[in-house]
Amino acid sequence: MLEALIVSNLLLWIIVVILGVMVFALVRQIGVLYERVAPAGALMVNQTLRPGDAAPEMELLTVENKKIRIGGVREPARSLLLFFLAPDCPVCKTLLPVLFSAHKEENGWLDIVLASDGPVEQHRKFIEQQKLSRFDYVLSEILGRSYGVGKLPYSVLIDEQGKVVTMGIINSREHLESLFEAKERGVASIQEYVKKHYSAEAEEGAG
Repeated sequence: MLEALIVSNLLLWIIVVILGVMVFALVRQIGVLYERVAPAGALMVNQTLRPGDAAPEMELLTVENKKIRIGGVREPARSLLLFFLAPDCPVCKTLLPVLFSAHKEENGWLDIVLASDGPVEQHRKFIEQQKLSRFDYVLSEILGRSYGVGKLPYSVLIDEQGKVVTMGIINSREHLESLFEAKERGVASIQEYVKKHYSAEAEEGAG
């Protein structure tokens, strides 16, 4: 009887050890999976500017003939989001509600300027149809070239001192919010933040 009890306890401990090993392996796999599906920020494809560069300065007229200044130190101290779009861009249209939301929720620190090029009447019609009059809207091919815009929709976030914080192609709400998150965390992109985070964890694990 005593021998049977010892054997059963031994088997129980073996099972506990095996379960512990399995749980540890599962936790590691969850960590790997999380890294693979970590939030992806806006894709930064720009050969003209890099985060930290001074944003190109220029004065432009909006579609409504209002003079605005892009780049340089901003007074009062507010950041500026340039959102490049086009009336014939389907993805741009799907993101307009996201811009409306950002305009409301981030209004305490952020101005939003919509930018495009082409015939002014086409854009006036677009502004009216999509109810975009709350935004400054500029038409300038030079602006797009100066900021290295190759694909739409594209955004550039400029800080209060006129420096490029981050930028990238915007295909979803998460991409746009990743620009704000990058500014808050003081990094060039969310990808950079995630990479640093896991590098730090790997160093701690190795130590």
